[in-house]
This record gives sequence, C-alpha cells and structure tokens, in this order.
Amino acid sequence: MIRYVLRVVSLAAALGLWQLLTSRDADLWLRFSQFPTVTDVARTFADRLAGPDYWTDLTDSLTRILTGFLLAAVLGVATGVLVARSRLAEDLLGPVLEVIRPIPAIALVPVAILLFPSNEQGIVFITCTAAFFPVLVSTRHAVRALTPVWEEAVRTMGGGRWRVLASVVLPGALPGVFGGLSVGIGVSWICVISAEMISGQYGVGYRTWQDYTVVDYPGVFVGMVTIGVLGWLTSTAVELLGRRLTRWLPRASYVPGTARPRSAPTGTPAPDARTAVPAARKGTEPEEARHEHLVRD
Repeated sequence: MIRYVLRVVSLAAALGLWQLLTSRDADLWLRFSQFPTVTDVARTFADRLAGPDYWTDLTDSLTRILTGFLLAAVLGVATGVLVARSRLAEDLLGPVLEVIRPIPAIALVPVAILLFPSNEQGIVFITCTAAFFPVLVSTRHAVRALTPVWEEAVRTMGGGRWRVLASVVLPGALPGVFGGLSVGIGVSWICVISAEMISGQYGVGYRTWQDYTVVDYPGVFVGMVTIGVLGWLTSTAVELLGRRLTRWLPRASYVPGTARPRSAPTGTPAPDARTAVPAARKGTEPEEARHEHLVRD
C-alpha cells in the first residue's frame, strides 16, 4: 500500500507543479506561459468525453493498433523461431530483414500509400511493421539462448521436431517473446499516432494534429494524455498476460531497499563444517528430483 500511495503522490505532485508553473506564467529557461493549465486541459477533456467524436477517434485508434500488433505478434514469433532454428531460413531471410530493420516505420508512409488502396490498410501496415522487428529480435535471441539439454532430453525420449517445438522451444522462449511484445506495443503506439497525423482520417493522432493546426493547445494536451493512458493500459495488459502464461517460472524473492540477502540474526551460531555439506545436499536433492520429474513427464 505504501508503494501505491507513493505513486499517487508523485503523480499529484507533477500535476501540482504543472498547475503552479502555468498559472503563474513562469518564464525561466522554459516558457510555461505558453502552456495550458491543468484546469484548462481537464475542462477540455470533460467536453470531449461528452461528445461522440472522442469515442470515435478512440475506437479507430484501438482497432488499428490491435490489428497491426496482433499481426506483428504472430509473424514476429513465427519468423523469429524459424530464423533461430533453421540455417537455411537465416541465410535466406536474415539479410533482407537486417537491411529493412533499421528503417523507421514512419518512413514507410510513402510506401504504404503506394502499396495499399486505402489509408486504413496503410496505417495497419505501418503499425505491424513497427512492432514486428522488436518481437522478431527478442524471439530469435530467446530461442538461441535455450539450453540444448532440454531438446536432447525430449529427443532421447522419442520426441520429434514438433514435440521439441511445443514442449521446449515455445515455452522456453516465452519470457523473451513477451519482452519483445512489451517493447513492440509501445513502438506501435508511436507509429500509429504519427501515421494518423500524416495520412489518417479520425483517430487520436489525427485529432491531436487538427487541434494543433487550429491552435487549440488544451485539445493537444488532451490527445497527449489519451495516448499516454492508452499506451500504459495496453503495455500493462501485455505484461500481465506474460506473467500469467509464464507463472511456472521461478520468481526470485526481492525485498525493496536491500542490495543483498538478509543476514542471519545476531547470536545465531555458525553452521558446523561437518553438517554444511549434507545440508547443502539435502537442499539440492528435491530440486534435482523436481527436474527429473519434469523431464520424465
């Protein structure tokens, strides 16, 4: 509860500082006199919530981001596993992917306009491309980092290629895959907003750019707050899904504010050297038995 209270206090302090600097027209090194106050943004936000356009923009942006992101997740995981497991695929696809990967997704707007008959499809393409490469790279590294003993154990017990893929590769790579998905959803929001500003009709990015062109700065900040909240919610959803699907992983116990494990209480006698080794073996035997049980299953 203390941590949640600290988070709320930090957010309230940031909003209070914003209100103070803008209401006093503070012009230090930064020109806060040009900023709208928190109350102005809140008033505009309330007006937008009462109208239909805000919800239409929200629905359009969410539809674009979810469509592009889901396509990127499927294609990125499949391509990452293929490149990591097949030398032929790495030789054929690796050079092309590495040449395209450094190109910013927003730079593909002219390509999307030329390739697709509608702006909607082009925006989904840009969003998918933005999330594809983080997922691809994370999946490829996660698959290559797997312990070969696991695959050898499955093959020893008669498992084929698909059994190895389903029992070892995909479950073992899940933590890395969800790391790439978490990064990809954030990059997708950046690119979908930029694409909506350039070639979109409706959407949060489109509305934010329109507010800027008519010098409606409170409306611009409403769009920025909306983008931030949506990005935070979608990223949190991906992380929660990843934790649930990887709940079988061992979780290291962490005590905030401590840099090392807790020491024994003062006055506790030191362990005898003759009992230290048996105690260590006693603690490791259940672990080895657990691993043997998992392999046997």
